[in-house]
Amino acid sequence: MDERTVSPNAQTVEKLQETSLRPTDWDGYVGQGKVKQTVQILIEAAQQRGDALDHVLLYGPPGLGKTTLANIIAHQMGVNLKITSGPAIERAGDLAAILTNLRQGDLLFIDEIHRLGRAVEEVLYPAMEDFALDIVIGKGPSARNIRLKLPRFTALGATTRLDLLASPLRDRFGAIFRLEFYRPEDLQLIVTRSAAILDVPIEPEGALEIANRSRGTARIANRLLKRARDFAQVRADGVITQNVAHDALTLLNVDPLGLDDLDRKVLRSIIEKFGGGPVGLETIAASISEESSTIMDVVEPYLLQLGFLDRTPRGRLATGRAYQHLGLAPPSSPEQPSLF
Repeated sequence: MDERTVSPNAQTVEKLQETSLRPTDWDGYVGQGKVKQTVQILIEAAQQRGDALDHVLLYGPPGLGKTTLANIIAHQMGVNLKITSGPAIERAGDLAAILTNLRQGDLLFIDEIHRLGRAVEEVLYPAMEDFALDIVIGKGPSARNIRLKLPRFTALGATTRLDLLASPLRDRFGAIFRLEFYRPEDLQLIVTRSAAILDVPIEPEGALEIANRSRGTARIANRLLKRARDFAQVRADGVITQNVAHDALTLLNVDPLGLDDLDRKVLRSIIEKFGGGPVGLETIAASISEESSTIMDVVEPYLLQLGFLDRTPRGRLATGRAYQHLGLAPPSSPEQPSLF
């Protein structure tokens, strides 16, 4: 499991603590303006028709609020929220048990929906399209199919890898939204709100310092806030100022742009071991003894967003910005051949 301080994935203890910081209404939900407005329209239209909300698919990097959005939608619709995940549904019978326990209008949230097995997906297709569950009774020539009617429910899928989602499943969602990284000013509001819930005194400059190092991710912002709270409690007077936040996050090796040791290790490997690239992903992973999937899914997205890394057909390439951030001299450009 990835337990980095700046990992966007929920850590073990956080899964139990995140609920208290999640907003349950639109007033507390910061950022994602276009998605927020569109979902509000979908909810209002469904309520005016007295119908269940259309199936919704949310995708984007982890930690941007997909589960939070599911909670808000259920709260605004006034329906029950059933939460599960792709890896947790191992057999078609597991999904059938969940579907038969749904009530009219319920919201079924399936996290990591791209990890559903093919057999499970086959059960989900008629459930989403026809609100029916097909069950085969018996085996061989005596086998017969029974179709059970399901209440009209809403499936809300969440995925970090839209490309891994089967086309037939993706096509059954009536609304598909991408969640974007947060701006620092939005994260500052999130940190301030979370600090109030946690009863932690924080100055606006301290909240902005944490926001700037949060990699555009709300989950990381809340995590760094808790670490800054601990530091302020032990090493300062309990108030998170800009200097306190700076010292706390520097102690955690989180630099002003939110890069940690693993991010810098990847960049330095490309620059120092492979001349800045291009170099293949597997080669980078082997050179720093890290899983290639971790580099591709967790490290690369933010480095690409910062413009520190380029993906080329020949491999990964460190940019001039990466050299500048690490305080290294960029490679000199090769001399152009003379035309005469």
